[in-house]
Amino acid sequence: MAEPDHRARAAAGMSALHRWYRPWSGRWRTTGWWNAANALTAVIAYTQRTGDRSYARVIDRTFTGAWRRHGDFIVRYFDDNMWWGLAWVAAYDLTGESRYLDAARKIFAHAETGWDDTCGGGVWWNQDRKYKNAITNEQFLTLAARLHQRVPGQDGYYLKWALREWEWFSSTGMIGPSGLVNDGLTPDCQNNGGITWTYNQGVILGGLAAMHEITGDRAYLDQGETIAGAALRELTTPPPADPPGILVEPKEMDTRPDDGDRPQFKGIFVRNLYDFFLQSRRPAYREFILRNARSIWDNDRNAGNQFGLHWSGPFDQADACRQSSALDALNAAIPLAAAP
Repeated sequence: MAEPDHRARAAAGMSALHRWYRPWSGRWRTTGWWNAANALTAVIAYTQRTGDRSYARVIDRTFTGAWRRHGDFIVRYFDDNMWWGLAWVAAYDLTGESRYLDAARKIFAHAETGWDDTCGGGVWWNQDRKYKNAITNEQFLTLAARLHQRVPGQDGYYLKWALREWEWFSSTGMIGPSGLVNDGLTPDCQNNGGITWTYNQGVILGGLAAMHEITGDRAYLDQGETIAGAALRELTTPPPADPPGILVEPKEMDTRPDDGDRPQFKGIFVRNLYDFFLQSRRPAYREFILRNARSIWDNDRNAGNQFGLHWSGPFDQADACRQSSALDALNAAIPLAAAP
């Protein structure tokens, strides 16, 4: 069966997302600060994969407008900052403009200040220094690896940080027995058994993909295969669901209408699974991404081409968080539809 035109579908979804955009603030109505970095990442990926420059000005406008709110894109939450760091790396890749790479480097330098020896290492979630969690350290690994790939010289500075982070992260026990990553550590440095959010399975895949690309070490792919396999097994609609194999957030049906965080997570997983697929080339990942992109369009879309939370349906409500998350899946499907 031929794949549908995912490019046209992404274009329709991008048009709907843009209706929420406010250029003077560099943000999207109906969603928050950290989500804006992820919405921007979706815009960048769409522009890169389609060649459609209709939204290219959003990058500059967001850089200028959002900077006015939080200079250097730095707030008290290290994870919020690093969403912006990863977005600016992507902006640099698309445009070649050094100001974006410089911003990402400043964000990383600030994140370094969150590292200490509590629990043997790792970056704190925020400046209160009360919780070391998975997502912040997954971002730190991924951002360090991507900076190493883009910043020449430096005597391997960023790679050393990436290696240090992975040595610590992989020893913490946050990767649970099922292969899924839990939310973080207890005060006594044990796996807290926290919810295995989809984005905690995703960002680590992006980091492991970059580390494999840098080093050629198969161990990074092996660990990623374990995590990805567990996610596709445990965090999807099981048969006889119709359709089966669609990504589901833990406790998705309990999501409050005003929850500004959880609806973002699944897109983050899919865009990082795409990066991991480029290294592993496992057909199951390609099939999974395409299946989810089809289901979003067929089962989770309203008449205005707005996408909801439940990718297998039914459509619940529209906001820029849900929209940009779904667009991550549609963007990932564009290059995958062309060739197996």
